[in-house]
Amino acid sequence: MPESEANDRVRVVFQLEQNDGWPPVASERLWAMPVDVDLVRIDNVPWFVRDLSLNDIVRTRARADEGGLEAVGKVSWSGNCTVRIIPYSSGGFSGGLQGIIDIFSPLGVRAEGIEEFGMIALSVPPSADVPGVKGLLVRGSEADWWDYEESCIGDAWADARPR
Repeated sequence: MPESEANDRVRVVFQLEQNDGWPPVASERLWAMPVDVDLVRIDNVPWFVRDLSLNDIVRTRARADEGGLEAVGKVSWSGNCTVRIIPYSSGGFSGGLQGIIDIFSPLGVRAEGIEEFGMIALSVPPSADVPGVKGLLVRGSEADWWDYEESCIGDAWADARPR
């Protein structure tokens, strides 16, 4: 990303509902690019915010307490899917987070790992090998390498047959 574009990014706070200690944080801050007075385009893969994907458009408002921006609601979906992977420490996959990222990347996804929580977030664009991604997720789950969560998906994801 050009440096001037990186400098234009803003942080947007999303308040999270916790259930039995999950997610392990009460809020998540995501990078975004302003697109209008109160609209931003999400610029990184969400770790914990549900029903949100890379490049979605979100309405924001100023935060009264700490300054900055907070999310009010999603305005439009980008078509990208968000899937989260939590590897099992006792699983048979020995590549760690980077190893998992490396096996998904050739399928056309953007993957990011976060060591603090031992998880990976995938952004699966419509141009990705969606059946291949789903198949790899299922095979890894069946092999007890990881569990995964489909956080933000659409009909194309839901209709795709894993291979």
